[in-house]
Amino acid sequence: MTKQAYHIKVSGRVQGVGFRPFVSRLAHHYQLTGWVRNTSGLVELWIEGNRHELEAFVVDLLALAPPLASPHPLQISSQSCQHYLDFRIEESVQTQSTHGHIPPDYYVCQDCLLEMRSPEQRRYRYPFINCTQCGPRYSIIARMPYDRCNTTMQSFPLCPACQDEYENPLDRRYHAQPLACVDCGPTLSFVGKEFRAACTGEEGLAACIASLQQGLIVAVKGIGGYHLLCDATEAAVIARLRERKHRPAKPFAVLMPSLGRLSTDFIERYVQLSHVEQVCLTSPMRPIVLLNKRSDFMLPANIAPNMNELGVFLPYSPLHYLITEAFAKPLIATSANLSDEPVCISSDEVEAQLSTVADVFLHHDRIILHQADDSIFRSIAGKMRPLRLARGTAPIEHQVSFSFKCPMLAVGADGKNTIALGVDERIIISPHIGQLGSLRSQQVFEACINDLQQLYAVTPEMIVCDAHPDYFSTLWAYRQGLPVKQVWHHHAHASALMGEHHEHGVAIVFAWDGTGYGEDGCAWGGETLLGEMGKWRRVGSIKPFYLLGGHQASREPWRTAVSVCWEQGIDWEASPVALSLVRSIWQQKINCPKSSSVGRLFDAAAALTGVCHYAHFEGQAAMQCEAIAQPTDEIIALPLLKNTAGVWISDWGNLITYLNNQSLSPGTRSSVFHASLAAMLVEQAQMLRKTYAVNKVGLTGGVFQNRLLTEQVVAKLTLMGFDVLLHQVVPSNDGGISFGQLIDANASQK
Repeated sequence: MTKQAYHIKVSGRVQGVGFRPFVSRLAHHYQLTGWVRNTSGLVELWIEGNRHELEAFVVDLLALAPPLASPHPLQISSQSCQHYLDFRIEESVQTQSTHGHIPPDYYVCQDCLLEMRSPEQRRYRYPFINCTQCGPRYSIIARMPYDRCNTTMQSFPLCPACQDEYENPLDRRYHAQPLACVDCGPTLSFVGKEFRAACTGEEGLAACIASLQQGLIVAVKGIGGYHLLCDATEAAVIARLRERKHRPAKPFAVLMPSLGRLSTDFIERYVQLSHVEQVCLTSPMRPIVLLNKRSDFMLPANIAPNMNELGVFLPYSPLHYLITEAFAKPLIATSANLSDEPVCISSDEVEAQLSTVADVFLHHDRIILHQADDSIFRSIAGKMRPLRLARGTAPIEHQVSFSFKCPMLAVGADGKNTIALGVDERIIISPHIGQLGSLRSQQVFEACINDLQQLYAVTPEMIVCDAHPDYFSTLWAYRQGLPVKQVWHHHAHASALMGEHHEHGVAIVFAWDGTGYGEDGCAWGGETLLGEMGKWRRVGSIKPFYLLGGHQASREPWRTAVSVCWEQGIDWEASPVALSLVRSIWQQKINCPKSSSVGRLFDAAAALTGVCHYAHFEGQAAMQCEAIAQPTDEIIALPLLKNTAGVWISDWGNLITYLNNQSLSPGTRSSVFHASLAAMLVEQAQMLRKTYAVNKVGLTGGVFQNRLLTEQVVAKLTLMGFDVLLHQVVPSNDGGISFGQLIDANASQK
């Protein structure tokens, strides 16, 4: 029978997922010959043999691809046979390609867990066990293609036993780049004030677990950075961590051991768990998932004070499993960082910055090149929505329905910052960076930009930034000597939502958040936009008010409460501060910028109901306001009038009188507040549909992280026949701004 040959190129997520070993095994199965290799952005292969086997091979190449792979359609060309005698994995070829796909860091697979728990295996209890289907990826990659020599594992030469596995086509570790064992791989190192020398290996792990059992706070190096771990069952230990970390109220995430018949059995002792939440919690992403506490919640209240939810996640690294299985109780696992700064990734850094926070440190010597915090998801309207994309999910690579005219870099907003690259027909979004208010955050921001450009071989020819003139990201953009395009903050939110759904028609988009620089120079945040990507105009908003103290109002909700009361001619007698002096300041409008922010209205509601006068972290007031509320049919009617510019304005004034009624319980007032805002939005949507004959409605911005509000809005809009869009790929908060900036900037160039 005459032999045939194919030259095949495979793009998509095919590096770092065991794709080449899979191709090799498949070729051997069909008795085909040739080769496979990585290039900078693709997997390339030459395959030859009988026609029937070749065709079956091509079908299985996509149908049976490794579970972590995501190959795109194959590029196949027929070739003349070269008469290879066998099939082999060739050395990678470095090319200038922008088609690379960087895999995120993966959780440890079940095969490796079983091996790690088996005393007869040579990797028994080895904290860095991995294979082609699991282990670190993004955090250790220095450059593409994804080969060991291009990762931080290049400093760990393979021992003979590991080398044999690496070279054996039938072994599940065939060409596993992070391959390691106790003889040749990374090692733990435990450092404490009472130890003259570091404890290593099993001794260091035992010292870490003993420290946790003694109620100490331990900084533990993981995959994308350090966590601060401590006993989640002891209120005094948690209080000590809060005091040392200067974090009086922000909820802590809890790392739960994977004990019982199912990995979530133990978790359900403390929280309620729906099917979609369970699927997300146990997925390869292994994110933090916000879950409702049980009515008989048994953990200390100071884990998540005044909240009815708990952030929970499962072990995702071998080290996590070893620690949690030995400790056998819930552990606080919070990012090892200073407030609002990126997570620490090196031993020198964590010991210098957190020596007064952590009692002891568990290090390891595998270098982390790219920090990655934990991803966070919440169930809203029946689906899991990302609140933060980082370890396990990012970099996010999103195919778009157009091609960029030139490579672009978007630098996002200054809060919840991410950056994004736009090239060809895709957008690459970085992991969460965070607030850009500190020098270190700004350094990480710049490093992330350089790293993504290098990893993806993209050199931007244009920078897209927010229109806020004082953002660090905006000022940075203008210093780079490239053309700069500004995108209005809420236009970026709207375009992010439309771009995520590949929607090109006209839509009504409600962009509600805490603050964003508006087209009139005011602090917007309750906007209704009409149009499409790159072509938005404001057609609705809320009645503006003056924020006493400007930016300080976001940390002191009483300021917004008193501002909206005075706007209505109401005295707030329950104010926690004396108001005689500040009233004069407000009347003179000294540092009292005008705002139309729904996020700040939530602050006012939290203060007026008495649940939060001072916020210690972003979103605290709104979160506590939601926590005490329940669905209700009772609403306060809010007038809707068109202003002289033709914009529909909802007047929230009647709500302030209601919220100020001290005879009603805080929960009742908050419930009616949520329901009234939902009704206000729906009324605007109805009016705009009637005016512009548009039936598609989008919800974007940080306010729609609020499950109670969003689900009420979605239910009402759906009942009235609207087509409703919510985020599922990128966060609705400012973590999605860089993505939206690229979508909007490209669309507006047409």
